[in-house]
Amino acid sequence: MLFLDFVKYIPKIEKEKLLAADAHAKMAPLERISFLKETNYEDKKPRKAAVLMLFYPKNKETHLALIVRNTYPGVHSSQIGFPGGKVELEDKDLSETALRETHEEVGIHPNKIEVIKPFSTIYIPPSNYLVSPFMGISHQELQFVPDLDEVKRVLEFPFSAFIDDKTITKVKMTTSYATDIEVPAFMVDKYVVWGATAMMMSELKEAIVNVLKS
Repeated sequence: MLFLDFVKYIPKIEKEKLLAADAHAKMAPLERISFLKETNYEDKKPRKAAVLMLFYPKNKETHLALIVRNTYPGVHSSQIGFPGGKVELEDKDLSETALRETHEEVGIHPNKIEVIKPFSTIYIPPSNYLVSPFMGISHQELQFVPDLDEVKRVLEFPFSAFIDDKTITKVKMTTSYATDIEVPAFMVDKYVVWGATAMMMSELKEAIVNVLKS
Protein backbone atom coordinates (compact mmCIF):
# COMPACT_ATOMS: atom_id res chain seq x y z
CA MET A 1 0.00 0.00 0.00
CA LEU A 2 1.24 3.47 -0.83
CA PHE A 3 2.16 5.35 2.32
CA LEU A 4 0.05 8.33 1.24
CA ASP A 5 -2.96 5.98 1.19
CA PHE A 6 -2.03 4.34 4.49
CA VAL A 7 -1.94 7.61 6.42
CA LYS A 8 -5.53 8.33 5.38
CA TYR A 9 -6.57 5.42 7.64
CA ILE A 10 -4.67 6.69 10.71
CA PRO A 11 -7.64 8.57 12.28
CA LYS A 12 -9.73 5.39 12.12
CA ILE A 13 -6.88 3.23 13.45
CA GLU A 14 -6.55 5.60 16.42
CA LYS A 15 -10.19 4.95 17.30
CA GLU A 16 -10.23 1.22 16.53
CA LYS A 17 -11.03 -1.06 19.47
CA LEU A 18 -8.16 -3.36 20.40
CA LEU A 19 -8.75 -7.11 20.54
CA ALA A 20 -6.04 -7.71 23.14
CA ALA A 21 -5.99 -11.34 24.34
CA ASP A 22 -8.15 -12.55 21.44
CA ALA A 23 -5.66 -11.21 18.90
CA HIS A 24 -2.64 -12.33 20.94
CA ALA A 25 -4.00 -15.88 21.17
CA LYS A 26 -3.96 -16.27 17.37
CA MET A 27 -0.16 -16.16 17.40
CA ALA A 28 0.53 -17.68 20.82
CA PRO A 29 1.65 -21.28 21.36
CA LEU A 30 -1.07 -23.28 23.13
CA GLU A 31 1.33 -23.99 25.98
CA ARG A 32 1.91 -20.27 26.47
CA ILE A 33 -1.81 -19.53 26.60
CA SER A 34 -2.23 -22.17 29.30
CA PHE A 35 0.79 -20.85 31.19
CA LEU A 36 -0.48 -17.27 31.19
CA LYS A 37 -3.97 -18.31 32.26
CA GLU A 38 -2.54 -20.14 35.23
CA THR A 39 -0.05 -17.43 36.20
CA ASN A 40 -0.74 -14.11 37.92
CA TYR A 41 2.17 -12.06 36.57
CA GLU A 42 1.38 -9.15 38.91
CA ASP A 43 2.61 -11.32 41.77
CA LYS A 44 5.97 -11.52 40.02
CA LYS A 45 6.39 -7.72 40.03
CA PRO A 46 7.47 -7.58 36.38
CA ARG A 47 9.83 -4.92 35.07
CA LYS A 48 8.34 -2.50 32.57
CA ALA A 49 9.44 -2.02 28.98
CA ALA A 50 8.08 -0.44 25.80
CA VAL A 51 8.53 -1.04 22.07
CA LEU A 52 7.69 0.91 18.93
CA MET A 53 5.80 -0.58 15.97
CA LEU A 54 6.95 1.96 13.39
CA PHE A 55 5.42 2.41 9.94
CA TYR A 56 7.17 4.59 7.36
CA PRO A 57 7.50 5.05 3.59
CA LYS A 58 10.17 3.29 1.55
CA ASN A 59 10.05 3.92 -2.20
CA LYS A 60 6.60 5.41 -1.45
CA GLU A 61 5.33 2.04 -0.11
CA THR A 62 4.39 1.45 3.54
CA HIS A 63 6.85 -0.61 5.61
CA LEU A 64 7.07 -1.82 9.22
CA ALA A 65 10.43 -1.85 11.04
CA LEU A 66 11.67 -4.83 13.05
CA ILE A 67 15.13 -5.64 14.34
CA VAL A 68 17.32 -8.72 14.54
CA ARG A 69 18.97 -8.63 17.94
CA ASN A 70 22.64 -9.48 18.27
CA THR A 71 23.90 -12.57 20.04
CA TYR A 72 24.50 -11.77 23.70
CA PRO A 73 23.93 -13.34 27.13
CA GLY A 74 20.21 -13.12 27.75
CA VAL A 75 16.85 -14.65 26.90
CA HIS A 76 16.22 -12.39 23.88
CA SER A 77 19.56 -13.00 22.18
CA SER A 78 19.32 -13.30 18.36
CA GLN A 79 15.53 -12.88 18.40
CA ILE A 80 13.43 -10.73 16.09
CA GLY A 81 11.55 -7.90 17.75
CA PHE A 82 10.55 -4.27 17.65
CA PRO A 83 12.93 -1.51 18.70
CA GLY A 84 12.49 -0.91 22.41
CA GLY A 85 13.65 -1.73 25.87
CA LYS A 86 13.28 -1.21 29.59
CA VAL A 87 12.01 1.92 31.28
CA GLU A 88 14.66 4.31 32.60
CA LEU A 89 14.20 6.83 35.41
CA GLU A 90 14.38 9.80 33.02
CA ASP A 91 11.46 8.56 30.90
CA LYS A 92 8.34 10.60 31.63
CA ASP A 93 6.07 7.82 30.31
CA LEU A 94 6.14 4.54 28.39
CA SER A 95 5.81 6.18 24.97
CA GLU A 96 8.98 8.13 25.72
CA THR A 97 10.68 4.85 26.59
CA ALA A 98 9.73 3.45 23.19
CA LEU A 99 10.96 6.56 21.37
CA ARG A 100 14.22 6.80 23.32
CA GLU A 101 15.04 3.13 22.80
CA THR A 102 14.21 3.37 19.08
CA HIS A 103 16.62 6.29 18.79
CA GLU A 104 19.33 4.38 20.65
CA GLU A 105 18.87 1.09 18.79
CA VAL A 106 18.24 2.15 15.19
CA GLY A 107 19.14 5.84 15.10
CA ILE A 108 15.72 7.40 14.39
CA HIS A 109 15.22 10.61 16.37
CA PRO A 110 11.90 11.04 18.20
CA ASN A 111 11.18 14.27 16.29
CA LYS A 112 10.78 12.16 13.15
CA ILE A 113 8.12 9.95 14.73
CA GLU A 114 4.46 10.51 15.56
CA VAL A 115 3.10 8.14 18.22
CA ILE A 116 -0.39 7.07 17.12
CA LYS A 117 -1.68 4.94 19.98
CA PRO A 118 -0.76 2.38 22.65
CA PHE A 119 -1.60 -1.27 22.10
CA SER A 120 -2.29 -3.95 24.71
CA THR A 121 0.48 -4.83 27.14
CA ILE A 122 1.94 -8.32 27.02
CA TYR A 123 3.77 -10.25 29.72
CA ILE A 124 6.97 -12.09 28.77
CA PRO A 125 7.62 -14.90 31.29
CA PRO A 126 11.29 -15.74 30.55
CA SER A 127 12.50 -12.20 31.21
CA ASN A 128 9.69 -11.13 33.58
CA TYR A 129 8.92 -8.01 31.56
CA LEU A 130 5.56 -6.36 31.01
CA VAL A 131 5.88 -4.77 27.58
CA SER A 132 3.82 -1.86 26.27
CA PRO A 133 3.75 -1.63 22.45
CA PHE A 134 3.07 1.68 20.70
CA MET A 135 2.18 2.22 17.06
CA GLY A 136 4.06 5.09 15.44
CA ILE A 137 4.55 6.54 11.98
CA SER A 138 7.22 8.58 10.27
CA HIS A 139 6.21 10.60 7.24
CA GLN A 140 9.67 10.53 5.70
CA GLU A 141 11.95 7.85 4.29
CA LEU A 142 14.32 6.68 7.01
CA GLN A 143 18.01 5.88 7.15
CA PHE A 144 18.44 3.36 9.94
CA VAL A 145 21.73 3.38 11.86
CA PRO A 146 21.70 0.24 14.03
CA ASP A 147 23.59 0.15 17.31
CA LEU A 148 25.78 -2.81 16.41
CA ASP A 149 26.24 -3.75 20.07
CA GLU A 150 22.54 -4.61 20.24
CA VAL A 151 21.15 -4.81 16.71
CA LYS A 152 22.44 -7.08 13.97
CA ARG A 153 20.19 -5.61 11.26
CA VAL A 154 16.91 -3.81 10.64
CA LEU A 155 14.18 -5.72 8.82
CA GLU A 156 12.03 -3.52 6.58
CA PHE A 157 8.79 -5.49 6.31
CA PRO A 158 6.47 -4.45 3.44
CA PHE A 159 2.93 -3.66 4.56
CA SER A 160 1.53 -5.87 1.79
CA ALA A 161 3.34 -8.88 3.29
CA PHE A 162 2.39 -7.93 6.84
CA ILE A 163 -1.37 -8.10 6.15
CA ASP A 164 -1.09 -11.17 3.88
CA ASP A 165 -2.18 -14.31 5.75
CA LYS A 166 0.27 -16.33 3.63
CA THR A 167 3.07 -14.74 5.66
CA ILE A 168 1.90 -16.73 8.70
CA THR A 169 3.22 -20.25 9.18
CA LYS A 170 3.92 -22.81 11.91
CA VAL A 171 7.37 -23.87 13.05
CA LYS A 172 8.78 -26.21 15.68
CA MET A 173 10.57 -24.45 18.54
CA THR A 174 12.03 -25.16 21.95
CA THR A 175 10.91 -22.54 24.43
CA SER A 176 11.40 -21.72 28.09
CA TYR A 177 8.32 -23.78 28.98
CA ALA A 178 8.18 -26.59 26.39
CA THR A 179 10.40 -28.63 24.07
CA ASP A 180 9.88 -29.19 20.35
CA ILE A 181 6.45 -27.59 20.13
CA GLU A 182 4.67 -26.18 17.08
CA VAL A 183 4.18 -22.42 17.25
CA PRO A 184 2.54 -19.91 14.89
CA ALA A 185 4.93 -17.38 13.38
CA PHE A 186 5.32 -14.61 10.83
CA MET A 187 7.96 -15.13 8.15
CA VAL A 188 9.84 -11.86 7.62
CA ASP A 189 12.60 -11.94 5.02
CA LYS A 190 13.36 -15.60 5.87
CA TYR A 191 13.38 -14.81 9.60
CA VAL A 192 10.94 -16.53 11.95
CA VAL A 193 9.05 -14.07 14.18
CA TRP A 194 7.23 -15.83 17.00
CA GLY A 195 6.30 -15.43 20.65
CA ALA A 196 5.58 -12.00 22.13
CA THR A 197 6.54 -10.07 18.99
CA ALA A 198 4.24 -12.19 16.82
CA MET A 199 1.44 -11.69 19.36
CA MET A 200 1.92 -7.90 19.22
CA MET A 201 1.96 -8.05 15.43
CA SER A 202 -1.27 -10.03 15.49
CA GLU A 203 -3.13 -7.33 17.43
CA LEU A 204 -1.65 -4.62 15.22
CA LYS A 205 -2.66 -6.50 12.08
CA GLU A 206 -6.19 -7.18 13.34
CA ALA A 207 -6.77 -3.51 14.14
CA ILE A 208 -5.54 -2.33 10.75
CA VAL A 209 -7.32 -5.02 8.72
CA ASN A 210 -10.61 -4.24 10.50
CA VAL A 211 -10.22 -0.58 9.54
CA LEU A 212 -9.39 -1.46 5.94
CA LYS A 213 -12.53 -3.59 5.74
CA SER A 214 -14.82 -0.97 7.27
